[in-house]
Amino acid sequence: MPVYGNGLQIRDWLYVEDHVKALIKVVTEGKVGETYNIGGHNEKTNLEVVQTICDLLEELAPEKPSGIDKYRDLITFVKDRPGHDARYAIDASKIHRELGWVPEETFETGLRKTIQWYLTNAPWWERVLSRTYRMERIGADI
Repeated sequence: MPVYGNGLQIRDWLYVEDHVKALIKVVTEGKVGETYNIGGHNEKTNLEVVQTICDLLEELAPEKPSGIDKYRDLITFVKDRPGHDARYAIDASKIHRELGWVPEETFETGLRKTIQWYLTNAPWWERVLSRTYRMERIGADI
């Protein structure tokens, strides 16, 4: 799992279903012409994210491929991209204040659900990686 630079770049993380619910809230209750930032209040460094993924995989997929002792052993640091921002910050206070929206998932619960989805749907992402995927949609319809 490559990590750019020293892995300390910071991002705000938001579970996809929370993002969709926020978009629906903006479309149905927001003021026309207004801008609403959608954020998860979950600022993490890239290294923290990768380490959390590894730790969750230890629990959710304990049978590792041959030659792997711990998932964290797969972390490698690669040269950072030129001009890569060190921090992406989101001020999501307006959507909370004006529309009452807050994310339902924490960073950890959202990431756990995401990893579990990928583990459950391995045939789908394996087809994506093998380039045999033909744009079929799977998952719950909204």
